[in-house]
Amino acid sequence: MKHYAVRTRRQFLAQSSAAALVATSSLALPSISRAASRPAFTHGVQSGDVDMTTGMIWTRTDRPARVEFEVATTESFSNARRLPTLDALPESDFAVKRLLTDLTPDQDIFYRMRAVDLTDTNAASEWNVGQFKTAPSARRDIRFAWSGDTAGQGWGIDETGMKTYGTMAGHRPDFFIHSGDTIYADGPMQDEVTLKDNSVWKNTVLIDEKRKVAETLGEFRAQWKYNMMDEHVRAMNAVCPTFFQWDDHEVVNNWSAAKDLSEDDRYTEKNVALLQARAARAFHEMTPIRFTPAEPGRVYRKIAYGPTLDIFFLDMRSYRAGNSDSMQEEQSEETRFLGDEQIRWLKRELANSRATWKVIASDMPIGLVVPDGDRIEAIANGDDTGPKGREFEIADLLRYIKNAGIENTVWFTADVHYTAAHYYNPDKAAFQDFKPFWEFVSGPLHAGTFGPNKLDNTFGPELKYVKAPSEEQGVNLPPSDGFQFFGLVDIEAATEQMTVRLMDRDDNELYKVTLDPVRSA
Repeated sequence: MKHYAVRTRRQFLAQSSAAALVATSSLALPSISRAASRPAFTHGVQSGDVDMTTGMIWTRTDRPARVEFEVATTESFSNARRLPTLDALPESDFAVKRLLTDLTPDQDIFYRMRAVDLTDTNAASEWNVGQFKTAPSARRDIRFAWSGDTAGQGWGIDETGMKTYGTMAGHRPDFFIHSGDTIYADGPMQDEVTLKDNSVWKNTVLIDEKRKVAETLGEFRAQWKYNMMDEHVRAMNAVCPTFFQWDDHEVVNNWSAAKDLSEDDRYTEKNVALLQARAARAFHEMTPIRFTPAEPGRVYRKIAYGPTLDIFFLDMRSYRAGNSDSMQEEQSEETRFLGDEQIRWLKRELANSRATWKVIASDMPIGLVVPDGDRIEAIANGDDTGPKGREFEIADLLRYIKNAGIENTVWFTADVHYTAAHYYNPDKAAFQDFKPFWEFVSGPLHAGTFGPNKLDNTFGPELKYVKAPSEEQGVNLPPSDGFQFFGLVDIEAATEQMTVRLMDRDDNELYKVTLDPVRSA
């Protein structure tokens, strides 16, 4: 595996351990400009959705400002290309993002922004700098990380900070897939939490918007800004693109068309559709996700990352019917999960893909039963006799993959707050009309730990590895207990083998498997 040379302080931070990132630093927000009369960047930089020739970048200012952009292939910016300016205005909470185009494949890209006060053009900030590497046009080693679940169940930024981000950054992934529950808009925090051993967890960084559930657009935006107050998160964002998905906690726990907040006293706004609309706007404003003109709020998409890898990001939240018992014996509108349009898109893109590996980034697992009270939140319903309810869509998709001769699909997911490896074996399944495949689960990044969940045998998942709290340890364990997980994936250029490792936040390797690609006839 190729490693990049350490050339800048930002790269050094990303390669260092979490302790090195924050041991001697404050977790307060950085200020690029110390002078009160000059604009400042408030939450660092972000990049995302990088392919061979383009990549999205993001930043936020502290006031109305005109943001200047430069992009270069040298750290010194000696060959910088100046781009047109963008205005950071209150309507977008002073956040701006733009798509960089006409980039060279397999190239280190350096970008920087400078903010000029719109009321005083002589007042300008210092440069705010980030970098990423474009996808290759020819084979090279690729490394990416994935996980989910950030700042959930009341566990916020303590004196250690969100350490898992620092650990991931130390591996210098080409990109990071955030598999959903990117924020917890429905998870109020307290200044202190007394743990089982009577020690005290302290949320040393806390803002008023995190003390209640998010209801207004400003409160949803603040959830994102809170996560970027963490030193580990900002350091990783400066050097590693993040490819974002969303799930339920970006809005409210287990939301669907059937969600009822009438008895939830935390909410004065009971309209879930309105909360979802505000949450979606904040999601797209505060992340470097691409804009889709045909459907501006769309989250599902494909990113082509060179000849060995295509990534297909699913949205298992936006198009579902209401959560139910998911035991319907016939497919109908009530069993809708991905929805017809997204399924047609996925089938078409999978069939057209010429990449060796087709990674399906899923915000929920296939074969784990995830309850929502007496309803079903995910796909599996706990009935082992064959497809029912939401399983019809997955059965149809898996059958299509087999019949179309599509090889080397691997699923990566999070959501359940523990880590596991599942091998789906048709020989052991109730529904058998599919090719065997792997599904890897990882998370949480910085949230309460739960699990393990029950496996449903409809698609024959074999449990190859799991790490979760024991019954004696209980549920909703804090990040300080160490049950925080992420995954690392390496694709080797020479052999095209994919090696998947499940890791914990202290950088211990828990499980490893190498997958050989199937060669098409």
